[in-house]
Amino acid sequence: MQGPAEAADKPAPRISFVSLGCPKALVDSERIVTKLRAEGYELSKRHDGADVVIVNTCGFLDSAKAESLGAIGEAMAQNGRVIVTGCMGAEPDSIRERFPDVLSITGPQQYESVMDAVHRAVPPKHDPFLDLVPPQGLKLTPRHFSYLKISEGCNHRCSFCIIPKLRGDLVSRPAADVLREAEKLAAAGVKELLVVSQDTSAYGIDVRYAESDWRGRAVKARFFDLCEALGELGIWVRLHYVYPYPHVDDVIPLMRDGAILPYLDIPFQHASPEILRAMKRPAHGEKTLERIRRWREIAPDLAIRSTFIVGFPGETDADFEMLLDWLREAKLDRVGCFAFEPVRGAPANDLGPIVPDVVKEQRRKRFMAVQAEISRKRLARKVGQRIPILIDDASGAVARGRSKYDAPEIDGTVHVASRRPLRQGDIVTVKINRADDHDLFGMAV
Repeated sequence: MQGPAEAADKPAPRISFVSLGCPKALVDSERIVTKLRAEGYELSKRHDGADVVIVNTCGFLDSAKAESLGAIGEAMAQNGRVIVTGCMGAEPDSIRERFPDVLSITGPQQYESVMDAVHRAVPPKHDPFLDLVPPQGLKLTPRHFSYLKISEGCNHRCSFCIIPKLRGDLVSRPAADVLREAEKLAAAGVKELLVVSQDTSAYGIDVRYAESDWRGRAVKARFFDLCEALGELGIWVRLHYVYPYPHVDDVIPLMRDGAILPYLDIPFQHASPEILRAMKRPAHGEKTLERIRRWREIAPDLAIRSTFIVGFPGETDADFEMLLDWLREAKLDRVGCFAFEPVRGAPANDLGPIVPDVVKEQRRKRFMAVQAEISRKRLARKVGQRIPILIDDASGAVARGRSKYDAPEIDGTVHVASRRPLRQGDIVTVKINRADDHDLFGMAV
């Protein structure tokens, strides 16, 4: 039997962690990692030598599933003791078929099940005097920005998406819980909160906008009320995955007044009414253009980013040209475009006619060429301006950062020359000297 001294000498169990997929999945990973550290587990950057490997998978697209299976295979080859979680875990048979010896498979958001599997594989060695977790939890993002997940699941049934099958219907967090987490992050030095969910502007619908107590007052679990309260924290607040419901109009004055960033990430997906109906998306392209014009009248510096799918089953040349015309009219600031990819179990797979892969790619390239021209013109208007820039990387001769109009990893970069040393997380004023299709270049002043 092991005595107390021998137990103390035994090294803490080591866990290697792989996080794949979207920012919502990254938040799930952060919660699991926080639980691991709170129980005394150490984190390893290498699979070999770790006691267990956890792979948080993505199951949205077939290509994402292939990446997840590749990560599981790599972990099995290098370690052999693997716990699988995340969206692909909702389809365990496809994993067991390839890797029958994985220790455990759980679906998304099942944090306790993951921890139970870890406990079975390697019991924790916890020292409450040494294994301290910061109040804000552990983050997988750099210290100066963090994702803030306000809800799980989605009530939409888009024909190309299986997220509701994987993550269920909308479940909103109490407003006070969200705001207290945001406060802890701000107190820990986070300069930017990126608000994420599957459908951010639907926040609170499922709980009928229930009130909860924060800072001695009742705050409703409602999109506007949450944005207004987050605006009191004095840090950048950026909204992602916002469906353009009518009540989104209410937050534009908050952006104009500087309470939250003048930035909306709205997944429009297409502009053709026929394709939008096939996607089971709102089919009001002209009304959306009018709302964008109205938003920009209220907040002239508003930046809008979006994602689109080309080559959706049944998309004709006329549908695609309509999309390009809409894009030229909308003049969105940041855009991503994806060629349609079938997702196992998605209703869109049964629609038709199928667009050939070569046509999908041609359309994607044409779409991005049109957007590059739009982006270049919109960025050129910022030349000569002085803009606050949040520094992401100050390791080289020229620092790299982002403006209020750019989210990390998906939008553009501001390249900053400076006569004084800059640090990651600094917010500095930069005079913009030039622009290209996607990035800005300037000097710290």
